[in-house]
Amino acid sequence: MPEKQIEQLFDRISKLHILVLGDVMIDRYLNGRVERVSPEAPVPVVQLTDEENRLGGAANVALNLRALGARPTLVSVIGKDLNGEIFRSLMPENDLQDQGIIQSNDRPTTVKTRVIAQSQHLLRVDRESTHDLNSVDEKNLLDRVNYLIASDKPDLILFQDYNKGVLTKSLIKAVIELAIKNQIPTAVDPKKTNFWAYQGVTLFKPNLKEVRDSLPFDIQADAPSLKKASGHIRKQLQNQHTLITLSEKGLYIDNQQETVLLGTKPRSIADVCGAGDTVISIAAAALAAGAQTNQIAQLANLAGGQVCEKVGVVPVNRDLLIREYLADIIQV
Repeated sequence: MPEKQIEQLFDRISKLHILVLGDVMIDRYLNGRVERVSPEAPVPVVQLTDEENRLGGAANVALNLRALGARPTLVSVIGKDLNGEIFRSLMPENDLQDQGIIQSNDRPTTVKTRVIAQSQHLLRVDRESTHDLNSVDEKNLLDRVNYLIASDKPDLILFQDYNKGVLTKSLIKAVIELAIKNQIPTAVDPKKTNFWAYQGVTLFKPNLKEVRDSLPFDIQADAPSLKKASGHIRKQLQNQHTLITLSEKGLYIDNQQETVLLGTKPRSIADVCGAGDTVISIAAAALAAGAQTNQIAQLANLAGGQVCEKVGVVPVNRDLLIREYLADIIQV
């Protein structure tokens, strides 16, 4: 029975402890309305109605895992600044602990400020530093990872890379070696800079643009082309699973024994921000919980589409995801 199977899968997910390592940030929203154009320049004047701070980046991955019922431990570096204090204050409000968070004098807390009016995204302003962690901060972060593994061994380590400098090549290598030594599966949502640094990762989840930018041949969003790309990635990284997101065309997953190519269902797209966070969260959690390849593909595809219907970066809705999954199974 599909209902029993999905219930058992999410029960296993609820028992997972997942260490989330990567770049964190604050997603700040300035919400308002536009009623006129500025006399100073041809730009809209936004009458501010409210300001909202949300956890973003790898922290949004942790929120998605929490929404699925899993227990995430977030590990990252933020600044010793006002925004760093705001970030830490948001963690208990979202049922997250901060034992994996390190504050640095060497970099600011990343903040992405979005201006929204009448549900339209008008502008984004980024405050950040993207240089690699200094040697002291990198050592402190690796020591923290070692401590967390020793004190409460996770079921999975998930790397969320936004090219902001927390995930250095040497840190990635050291943590994957730790994971292999402790028999902990790993998953990554990579970016261009460290694309080939994740040697030995279990699940590798780039998007189609990242694959096209990193591979030496042309790639189309069809099964033969994607299988060729997946084979090239596996030869370079020795990873077990490759999941390539295809934006509005769905996703492709390949574990060498089995491949699945899924299209998307029709949706009213409001905002694609955070969809990648949601896809890696559900795919990694489902994999760690022993889901079949087709289940991983269907759940990740539905979850990514679901959050695109909301304005701003939001986590997945677990109950809605289960209902949509079961509806798809029944239709098939």
